[in-house]
Amino acid sequence: MACVCVCLSNVLSLIILEEQPHSVDMVGKEDLLIEEVCNLYDQISSLDTLKPCKNVNTLFTKLVLTCMPPSPIDVTKLSTKVQEIRSKLIRLCGEAEGHLESHYSTIIASYNNPLNQLNIFPYYSNYLKLSLLEFSILTKHSTNVPKKIAFIGSGPLPLTSLVLATNHLQNTIFHNYDFDPLANSKASCLVSSDPELSKRMFFYTNDILDVSNALKEYEVVYLAALVGMSVEEKNRIIEHLAKYMAPGALLMLRSAHGARAFLYPVVDTNDLRGFEVLSVFHPTDEVINSVVIARKYPMVLLPNKCRSDEIQAFKPLINHGNNMIEELVIEEN
Repeated sequence: MACVCVCLSNVLSLIILEEQPHSVDMVGKEDLLIEEVCNLYDQISSLDTLKPCKNVNTLFTKLVLTCMPPSPIDVTKLSTKVQEIRSKLIRLCGEAEGHLESHYSTIIASYNNPLNQLNIFPYYSNYLKLSLLEFSILTKHSTNVPKKIAFIGSGPLPLTSLVLATNHLQNTIFHNYDFDPLANSKASCLVSSDPELSKRMFFYTNDILDVSNALKEYEVVYLAALVGMSVEEKNRIIEHLAKYMAPGALLMLRSAHGARAFLYPVVDTNDLRGFEVLSVFHPTDEVINSVVIARKYPMVLLPNKCRSDEIQAFKPLINHGNNMIEELVIEEN
């Protein structure tokens, strides 16, 4: 017995010795990543402007390339100081992205046929890949082609709506929501040049929390990554959508995974109350955003003389794997 214990002890010691360099290596890589991200945050936060220019472009390119490689890092477990830096960095990324889209929307609109010039935008190919990915996910979970889609947070250069409307959903109507009237004005300018598309694509200047009954019209609602930058803001919007979206309608959300969560907010699937999470997709190529698709629970009456205020969301039984999240990694190929 003593011999067996010694042998087991020796085996465990070997396992520990073999695993230790790996774990230390992973910790070292995470520390280096955090150090680099914090260093870039210091540089970005000290800039006089976040509008496109050589210095701004260089720093944000470095930040994206730093955060792009797949990483097991869990940003929710970082120190309070790093969490604060991450929150501020996401807001800086959002502001810079807004300036970038506005800048290129103006340039593209100056052409006679603006929609033929979308490839001028430096990340246009990423939007082509992301839109194709989201369309593939959508068709997997929807038997019918949606007649009407809402995109929340469309911005001055509504590339997702434009790509979906022209490449994948040629008969679908798109309602784009943004609280910035200037962004909507620029986006409308791009679409107005196309007689066919201008009949299917509309822009509304609203805070989505002020939109209620209109949300019942849509079979699919897209929520842009930077709409609701904090957990509290994002959850407030999701709760609003759960209240007013049509039963059975699909919600497509953009999230982030691993180190990419330094660039965009993370959607916790546990916060999608009122929705059945269908799939979570984590791309590993230059498409930064993860994609979450969920369906609003259908509404059913309770069997005992229900009043209208007793209508509850039907939730499928936990067994039979109904509430399992399908996590797939989309390779570049």
